[in-house]
Amino acid sequence: MGKRLLHTISSFLCIVSLLSFLLPTLHALPLSTNSRWIVDSNTGQRVKLSCINWSSHLELMVAEGLTKQPADVISKKIKDMGFNCVRLTYPIYLPTNETLASMTVRQSYLNNGLSKCMVADLQAHNPSIVDLPLIDAIQAVVASLAKNKVMVILDNHVSKPQWCCAMTDGNGFFGDKYFDPEVWIKGLTRMATIFRDNPYVIGMSLRNELRGPRQNADDWYMQRGAEAIHKANPNVLVILSGLSYDSDLTFLKTKPVSLSFTGKLAFEVHQYSFSAGLDWRDNSANQVCGNMTESLMNNAGFLLEQGYPVYVGEWGLPLSGTSKDDRKFFNCFLALAVEHDLDWALWTLAGSYNLREGIIGDNEAFGLLTWNWTDVRNTTFLQKISVIQSPHRGPYPSYRHTHKIIFHPSTGQCIVKDPVKGIKLGNCFESDHWIYTPELTIGIKDSFHCLKAKGLNHRARLATDCQGGGTRWLPISASKLHLATELSYNSIACLDVDSNNTLITTTCKCLSIDDNSCDPGSQWFKIADANAVTTS
Repeated sequence: MGKRLLHTISSFLCIVSLLSFLLPTLHALPLSTNSRWIVDSNTGQRVKLSCINWSSHLELMVAEGLTKQPADVISKKIKDMGFNCVRLTYPIYLPTNETLASMTVRQSYLNNGLSKCMVADLQAHNPSIVDLPLIDAIQAVVASLAKNKVMVILDNHVSKPQWCCAMTDGNGFFGDKYFDPEVWIKGLTRMATIFRDNPYVIGMSLRNELRGPRQNADDWYMQRGAEAIHKANPNVLVILSGLSYDSDLTFLKTKPVSLSFTGKLAFEVHQYSFSAGLDWRDNSANQVCGNMTESLMNNAGFLLEQGYPVYVGEWGLPLSGTSKDDRKFFNCFLALAVEHDLDWALWTLAGSYNLREGIIGDNEAFGLLTWNWTDVRNTTFLQKISVIQSPHRGPYPSYRHTHKIIFHPSTGQCIVKDPVKGIKLGNCFESDHWIYTPELTIGIKDSFHCLKAKGLNHRARLATDCQGGGTRWLPISASKLHLATELSYNSIACLDVDSNNTLITTTCKCLSIDDNSCDPGSQWFKIADANAVTTS
């Protein structure tokens, strides 16, 4: 069993590596926007941003992990894991404070109290970086990513280099102790200018997680920053964040952004399980998932309808030991991301930090890599997110022939036709083209087959008799993720997945809003839009 599991994981990683090799070559740079989509400026083809955060904004002002692995090894691993993009964080002091910018990486390590042994590790793994000025070191990291065909979004995370984000850390909002708007504009302009000739720098995220007692919509200077970046580098996307830790863009409903240019604007939102406080622990999973989805769509998702891309610049969960509450959040987020086919950036790549808040070698529980930056911390997680790493939808006419997929977040798979079992869970990108009719039947497009429940605790199946009990399916519960059907003897069943990953119908569970212990994951399904790519 162990050998079979290792073989399966190895095969999966090989497939992901192959796909990640091919995907970046399918489009040219730079990128633009077409309504809510990010696209290849030349062909109009959808380019979905499937990014991972790589921190370079802490006290050392150097990309993390360079004492553990060569930059090229890390960049290649990012690509091999299926990501096409890095959200690379930096402090605004890096491009604006010449004393800091000209300090070498070696000096930064020693000045911050790191040992000569750590400097030796850095020199062993990255001899070409160790004595570079800090402003050149970030360029070397970007060059490594570009060499491996990984796109880069430069994210101004903070002004003063430090861990983010406290309400009163002086980095939160325009006018705070370390957040001078004029210095910020100067820094954005310089970063845009430095990377103007690197086509793999495809976007700039203007500021991470605005917050604190001073935050208000009237002093939201993002439009000034966007204009400054576009003037210095008209090729890059400009990505604007909102208030309250990148969770609130509702003020744009009455004060829309007005810029002198078009085709380059996107918006950013963040979502974590802790964004809802202790709700995932204390309340019904269906209720919390429904609330999270409604809140994100109300606070930021409305911009999709207005014709702008919305990019989830941070989301993630602890990967060293995922709790039941985190699994509920993860499944809910996957359903949301598949439903709207969102662009996103996972927090985070780092398995550990050289220096974080005074702690040397601090472990990062959210890190996709292990402490020593060599291995994937959670291969099951990586397998599940593969479903959102490639696009399911895009702008007409490149994408057409709309159909449905039936996604099961808990496994990261979709319902597909099987010649032996009738239906099974399988690769979402090999899914049959399903339809969901006004009569509430779920069928395979251009066929006579529909999804039918035979009875409680029986295998769900494909049938040609698509009338009567067990053929009409309705999303129920506060999450709208349970697919329920009325059986012929007037009982209700929900589509489910048993311990053998077999599709069955069972009694609907976890529907009570008072039940905070029940995990509905096996019964959560999302009927989502997809459309096929046309090559003409």
